[in-house]
Amino acid sequence: MRHRKNNVKFGRSSAHREALIEMLVIGLIKAKSIRTSARKAKVARQLAEKMVTVARKGGVVAYRQALAVLRDEDAVHELFTVIVPMQEGRNGGYTRIVKLGQRSSDGCEMAVLSWVNEPVAAEAAAPAAPAEEVAAPAN
Repeated sequence: MRHRKNNVKFGRSSAHREALIEMLVIGLIKAKSIRTSARKAKVARQLAEKMVTVARKGGVVAYRQALAVLRDEDAVHELFTVIVPMQEGRNGGYTRIVKLGQRSSDGCEMAVLSWVNEPVAAEAAAPAAPAEEVAAPAN
C-alpha cells in the first residue's frame, strides 16, 4: 500500500531532492517567477505556500522557522518584507503555475511558477459604481 506516500523522487537522494526544492523556492522568492519542469513546479509550490503561511505569522519565531528551512537570509528577508505584504488578504493560493508546453530537447512538460499579484479584496468588496443619469434639457 502506498498511503500518504506523495513525494516525487526526481531520481535523486533525499538530501539532493530537498536542496533542489529549497533552491527553487529561493529562486522564486528572489526572481518572483521561475521557469522549470511542471513536476518540479508543483513540488516547489507546496513549499513556497508553506513558507508564506509561516511568514504571515510574523515575529522572530516565524523568521527563524523560515530561515531553518530555506537557509538563505536574503530570501527570508525578502519573503517577510515583500512577498507577505503582496499576499495580504489572501487565504491561500499564493502561487500560480502556467504550463508552457514541451521542451524541444527531451519533451519534458515545462511551466512557469510565479506569485499571484492581483488583490483579492479590492474587486469583491467594491460595489459597482452607479451610472450617471443624463438630465434632459429643460424647455
